[in-house]
Amino acid sequence: MQIQTNGLIIMEKSVGESDRLVTALTHEEGVLRAFAQRAKKLKSSKLSATQLFSYSRLNIYKGRDKYIINDAQPIEVFFDLRRDIERLSLAQYFCELACTLAPQEAPAGDFLRLMLNSFYFLSKNKRPNDMIKAIVEMRMLSLAGYMPNLVCCADCSCYEAEKMYFLPQSGLIYCEKCIKSVKEPSIELSRGSLTAMRHIIYSEFQKLFSFSLSKSSLKEVSFASEKYVLYTLERSFNTLEFYHKVKSDL
Repeated sequence: MQIQTNGLIIMEKSVGESDRLVTALTHEEGVLRAFAQRAKKLKSSKLSATQLFSYSRLNIYKGRDKYIINDAQPIEVFFDLRRDIERLSLAQYFCELACTLAPQEAPAGDFLRLMLNSFYFLSKNKRPNDMIKAIVEMRMLSLAGYMPNLVCCADCSCYEAEKMYFLPQSGLIYCEKCIKSVKEPSIELSRGSLTAMRHIIYSEFQKLFSFSLSKSSLKEVSFASEKYVLYTLERSFNTLEFYHKVKSDL
């Protein structure tokens, strides 16, 4: 069966001298792994279209147990991501998250839209890197069915207090009074940080990147979102560790 779909290449692996095995995040088929013959040949139309971070129009043959890319045309290659090592490492982390969380052989339009928008803002340096990181982490987890409950305090239903506390292990929030009886690890959030996290999770997509944070609040949100990823998925990410190493070396 032939499939025509748009897809973002989120992983690539060389096979021999001229072929590639790629992982693509597509609108209709979700995450799929496909073989691209002669994709590394200089005259191949698949050369740029099947490289990491490329958003491409893919013509795919779907067999019983494999996908083969017959033709591919690049739509956007996000070349600017490769100009900065910090942005490059963060984009690789987003790709690893998508490989982990996005569905396979099922529609994944919201995941694809999130990735494309995050790549745009990241490549054009239009938002702080850690802000984009927090948006991708919290929103992608929510899309995958791991949405935290940030509506109100899990105990007394208080919507907002001077200090609120996020529990990355359970995805709940508690007010300053109720947190005293909770033994689970917690992260203190300012009003601005909690408002930002609620925005990331509950806002309409077209408004997702439309907010700003102070440096202190951004630090809180970035830390909280990362901890939520690690607790929820119960695994580490080599790309995330590399991102932190790059940041510390700069």
